[in-house]
Amino acid sequence: MNKYLILIVVIVTSFSCVTKMEDIDNLTSELKASIEVATNVEILYSDSAQIKVKISGPTMNRYLDRNNPREEFPNGVHVEFFGPDGQIESWLDADYALRETKKSRIITRQNVNLYNEKNEKLETWELIWDEKGDRVYTDRFVMITQPERGDTSYGYGFVANNDFTRFEIQKNSGKMNIDDITKELNK
Repeated sequence: MNKYLILIVVIVTSFSCVTKMEDIDNLTSELKASIEVATNVEILYSDSAQIKVKISGPTMNRYLDRNNPREEFPNGVHVEFFGPDGQIESWLDADYALRETKKSRIITRQNVNLYNEKNEKLETWELIWDEKGDRVYTDRFVMITQPERGDTSYGYGFVANNDFTRFEIQKNSGKMNIDDITKELNK
């Protein structure tokens, strides 16, 4: 009798441990995700044999997970945006960046600074570059300094083109030169 009871208990517990193969595959995929580590990295984006963007950083970790491929710059990143003439129009520095391959975007974080040819400067904690939309944006607090105009603008939420020549702050406040505002309104 005891032999049969033990056999029944073993059979019941064996069937209760059944797991979907998909769950096992996902778990092993995460555990076995390959990581490539590179130092002194430089990545070039081009279109019609013309360089559009250059990304560089001291360290890049490339995660080859099929479900979530990504590239991480844990020790900082420098990004340069080039114009049609091949000259740098704007550049970005940040302490950290994560490129989400499937979403075609790069999220930069911590001490993010974006500059343009006029030496205008955006400072924020997080800025996202949409690779396909050729724009940068954030919903975080931003500060923009425009030395040529003597303006400093603050706000939450920001959208700009890659060369940082046209931008919009969603919730704006700041100090602006009234003469420049009058000139803009009279155009």
